[in-house]
Amino acid sequence: MEYQALYRRYRPATFAQVRGQEHVVKALQNAVREGRVGHAYLLSGPRGTGKTTLARLLAKVLNCPNAADGEPCDNCESCASIDAGTSFDLHELDAASNNKVEDIRDLISKVNLGTPGRQKVYLLDEVHMLTSGAENALLKTLEEPPGHVVFVMATTEPHKVVPTIRSRTQHLELTLLPAATIAEHVRWVAADAGLELTDDMLEYVVERGGGSARDTLSALDQVISAGGITDRDTSTTELLEALARSDAGQALAGIAGATERGIDPRTVGESLIAALRDVFLLSMGSSLGYASASQKERAAAFVERLSPPQITRALDIVGTALVDMRRAPDPRIDLEVALVKITRVEADTSVDALAQRIAALERTIAAGGPVPASAPAASAAQSPPASSPAPVSEAAAALAAPPRSEGRSPADQARAELRNKRDGSSGPAPPPVPKAAPAAPPPPAPDSPDAESQASEMPAPEPTASEPVVSEAEAPEVAAPEPATPEPATPDPVAPEPAAVPPSGAVDAAMLQAGWDTIKVSLSNKARARFASGSFTAISGTEVTYSLPNEHHRKKCEELRSEFEQAVSAYTTTPMTVLLVTG
Repeated sequence: MEYQALYRRYRPATFAQVRGQEHVVKALQNAVREGRVGHAYLLSGPRGTGKTTLARLLAKVLNCPNAADGEPCDNCESCASIDAGTSFDLHELDAASNNKVEDIRDLISKVNLGTPGRQKVYLLDEVHMLTSGAENALLKTLEEPPGHVVFVMATTEPHKVVPTIRSRTQHLELTLLPAATIAEHVRWVAADAGLELTDDMLEYVVERGGGSARDTLSALDQVISAGGITDRDTSTTELLEALARSDAGQALAGIAGATERGIDPRTVGESLIAALRDVFLLSMGSSLGYASASQKERAAAFVERLSPPQITRALDIVGTALVDMRRAPDPRIDLEVALVKITRVEADTSVDALAQRIAALERTIAAGGPVPASAPAASAAQSPPASSPAPVSEAAAALAAPPRSEGRSPADQARAELRNKRDGSSGPAPPPVPKAAPAAPPPPAPDSPDAESQASEMPAPEPTASEPVVSEAEAPEVAAPEPATPEPATPDPVAPEPAAVPPSGAVDAAMLQAGWDTIKVSLSNKARARFASGSFTAISGTEVTYSLPNEHHRKKCEELRSEFEQAVSAYTTTPMTVLLVTG
């Protein structure tokens, strides 16, 4: 007899042999026992949890002539044919490969045909893979099937099944099995099959199975065939250690070691995110019912070393990397970048990374640790001067300070430069010098000891809030003012009025072309794009000639000419008209 995989050999033949899905088994058995079997069922759950098995058991018990208390006898011809896959009462269709309208129409055309047994069961596996047309073709028959037909649909992604199909079915959800239930089942299988199973091998296959009975038995098959555990992967623990230490080098080395052993980067990322989830759940006080003993120990070892904000941020980054890996030419790069972002917060510019850096700084300050040094410019601005600065007058401070441009927009500065050019000046007009404060009486000349003592006892005047303090190193050398005759008081400077229309020749095309960067600020994005390829060619009075590449472009710009004229007029402070030409 040819060898049969363990998960096929030990597939449950009755409802009593099903492990860990008591809520689904009870619902189906009660329906059969009381004669209340629905016309359509939707079984959903992770892979390897028993969806197809339960659908076949339902077909067995519905057609078994010796069924008792909701259980098939498993000895009659009908039960044997269903187990062998040769029954005419059970029709299985893989919707992942038979998902077209023609496939569903062919199925519907045979629904009304009779069957040797009492009821005909249609099993549609992976029903979420049906196309939109196939789903619509199934709806009417699914809603009102013949009395001898039962539809059982299985899927791992019930959210992808259209609501119109879900609403016509009884939805039963299967779950992953707890680690204790899986371990008990594996021990029973090993004992029945005469396999030598150590505790280390048992823990390994339970961890590999992840709550799936089929995956666990497949892992057991592999371990028995290899004569023991040959590929135990420690990269997940190494990566967790790197995250706890914030060691990017160790994290990259862990990925490199895993890929050298032939492990796919996606598998490494999935294992890491599962381990991070275990640590997160344990830190939140939740139980790890589906985890093995070694997984629980590993999570407990890192729950104190990784804070919840660190774990959630790592879960977010690694999860995003796993999504990006699907279309990446080299998925290893996405995983490496993700781990560098986690281990080196300064390499991540997200808000979560900034919050983590602030939290670390707060913990350092609360513990009395040294505050990180600030930027050189900031420290220089905050450090006190080496020597007390000498007081200076307001006039000297105004002469030493650079021209201020606070509160002036680029357009205002451009207009000021344009007015300076009209007046023939070479640079921007100097800012008005504030009035000098009344001169203090000069100290007595140090000709006598009394004068010197009086000068030493006189306190230096403190600078007021409006007087800037200039250190000795920064204060410019100001020549002593010559005595001058008093001049009549001048009024305070006022804002200049808008310039009148300049005479012909005061503004030329070169000036306007040089000011294009200022003019385009006032334009909309559409106008800026259309006029960008042109240039100012001539000015005659208040008429500006603007040249564009071709006639088609000129017609497009003509639509926005008024907006362009307003921008040019605002720049020149003079109402201008624009003539659009080609050339």
